[in-house]
Amino acid sequence: MNEKKTGGDFNVKLSLGEKISYAGGDTACNIIFGLTTTLLTLFYTDYVGVNPAAIGMIMLVSRVFDGGSDVIMGIITERTHSKHGKARPWILWMAVPYAVSGIALFLIPAGASEMIKTVYIFITYNLVTTVVYTALNLPYGTLASLMTRDQNERAVTNVLRMAFSPIGRILTTSFTLPLVGFFGNDQKAWVITSAIFCVIAMILLFICFKNTKERVHIEAADQMKVSVKESLLALVHNKYWFMSLALWGILSVYSTVIGVDLAYYCKYILGNQNFTGVIYAAEQGVMIAGILILPALIPRFGKRNLALAGSLIVIAGQLLFLFNPQSYGLAVATAAVKGLGEAPLFGVIFSFIADAVEYGQWKTHIRQEGMIFSAASVGSKVGAGLSSAAVGAVLAAVGYISSDSTGAAVQQPASAVSAISNIYIWAPVIIWGAAAVVLFFYRLDKQYTGIMEELEERESRGEL
Repeated sequence: MNEKKTGGDFNVKLSLGEKISYAGGDTACNIIFGLTTTLLTLFYTDYVGVNPAAIGMIMLVSRVFDGGSDVIMGIITERTHSKHGKARPWILWMAVPYAVSGIALFLIPAGASEMIKTVYIFITYNLVTTVVYTALNLPYGTLASLMTRDQNERAVTNVLRMAFSPIGRILTTSFTLPLVGFFGNDQKAWVITSAIFCVIAMILLFICFKNTKERVHIEAADQMKVSVKESLLALVHNKYWFMSLALWGILSVYSTVIGVDLAYYCKYILGNQNFTGVIYAAEQGVMIAGILILPALIPRFGKRNLALAGSLIVIAGQLLFLFNPQSYGLAVATAAVKGLGEAPLFGVIFSFIADAVEYGQWKTHIRQEGMIFSAASVGSKVGAGLSSAAVGAVLAAVGYISSDSTGAAVQQPASAVSAISNIYIWAPVIIWGAAAVVLFFYRLDKQYTGIMEELEERESRGEL
């Protein structure tokens, strides 16, 4: 291992094995996250028979709780001291609870009243998202900034992470419904399918823990005692944290809205719910390919410029779909175009957040990896909650009819079919337009080198 230390800086070159092991951790995180943001709503409405408005409200309230738990977990991470570090041990501690709670999502009591089902959904959904996923994913995200401080190494590590990240969502979105059909197309089939995925996730988390290492320990930061109030004030003065929060939230809104609506779109507009996996895989597969070429493009064009150009490509690709929004072939083709445009922002979002850590230290003389990652994720959680609730509320308002336990398609009113269609067609244009606006004002790439030089000088004097 080539490790270069300058003053308080740790410019570490990571092995490919460590990068891949770390990236596999996000595959694990996205296996259950993919289920909760895509097919879980379909399971609740069409296999358990719960009203979509109730589901939307549960997800909204839960995400509000989840946003609060993010900040709390950020504080806990900052104060964690173990032989494995402060972020990495949480991957070990949460691997088994993550798998068990993921299966519990689908163990809704058979034959129970809708009230009991709703209460069970509220408890298990919060256990997964508010407690276990938060305690796992936030330290996992923080770990990247503790493995190395080299900007290029971080960028490559996070690019690999985001290349592996969609694999978890592809597994769940592409194979869940076929596996459910194979195992009997009922609630038991969902339980079996989720158990398979959760075991895979648990194994990947153990590999991630075993093959990664925390190295960045800044003595001045370790010795400084910062109150919660001071940490929050430091966040307020970090404009690039705000931008990262907004961008992460935008990505979460997009993933949730399209993830939830796509299954309904395929089922009721394209006429086959199994088209969901193919369309989703086309989008995610091209996105993965695009993410993998980012390391060659970032030094030349910069993270922000690539992300901004990608946002415009997504909008253009979605507008192409207007030529024939009932064409399965065109849906697959435009999904691939969108995947190409999504790749840059998905690939660099966590590098943006890691860079915001350094900017925050430079600006406020307070270093707070855990707090910045956890607070930025509030945008992701609130965005996902609001969008899930919005989709559920819209479906309920337009008269969507929940199915029985067989998951069979029912005759939906024209208002419901129209709403499902409009969400899938227009949401990407609006959401990625918002991303383009935020990226237009992002300037940290140009400032980063000077900021790091000043930080290295400060830290050589034992200062932040």
